[in-house]
Amino acid sequence: MRAVLRALLWLTIVAANTTGASPVNIRQDMAKALVQHAGRTVVVERNPDPEGMIDPDYMMTSRPCPPYCIQPMQLAAGVETIGELEVIAYLQRLGKDSTILVIDSRDGDWPQRSGVIPGAVLLPWQNLHPAHASADNIADVLLFQFGASRQSRLWNFENAKTLVMYCNGPWCGQSPTNIKQLLALGYPAHKIKWYRGGMQAWKALGLTTVASEKK
Repeated sequence: MRAVLRALLWLTIVAANTTGASPVNIRQDMAKALVQHAGRTVVVERNPDPEGMIDPDYMMTSRPCPPYCIQPMQLAAGVETIGELEVIAYLQRLGKDSTILVIDSRDGDWPQRSGVIPGAVLLPWQNLHPAHASADNIADVLLFQFGASRQSRLWNFENAKTLVMYCNGPWCGQSPTNIKQLLALGYPAHKIKWYRGGMQAWKALGLTTVASEKK
């Protein structure tokens, strides 16, 4: 029976490829999405091989906790937790909507090993952490990357960008750490979106990644 099912699956794949359609779509009515990344257009789609498997880096089930503890579904009041379809919707707006910034918070060689989500800007979590970055450097990120402004000693986030932040997955504390720090500075919660699934979920669904330049 299994052999028959595999044969039927193969015939379905062949038929789909013959007509130019993918057997593995993002959504029933969406085969791919076009995203702007580093001045070029990238096609975001899923691996068309129904037998494709996740990268070995993301197959581990039992990373030590601490520090790799399971993150809550709701990180903080007002911060929206989003999934892949919502991330893709934000990615599609890049290049046309300057009020959105997608941030990869991972450090070390993770971005080089696994790639990044197309359209994302690599900003290691330490760049926003007062134990690793100076107040001036953090202020530069808020001013020149996030679009905040400063009035005397007070921050004004009225025109600040909507940030879509992610890291390695539900066990990763890098983007959650940054989100909590931004909230402590007064960054509006409704302007922060958290992709909790992160790279592990993105990879598990076979979605496109692009190579990252080392920071």
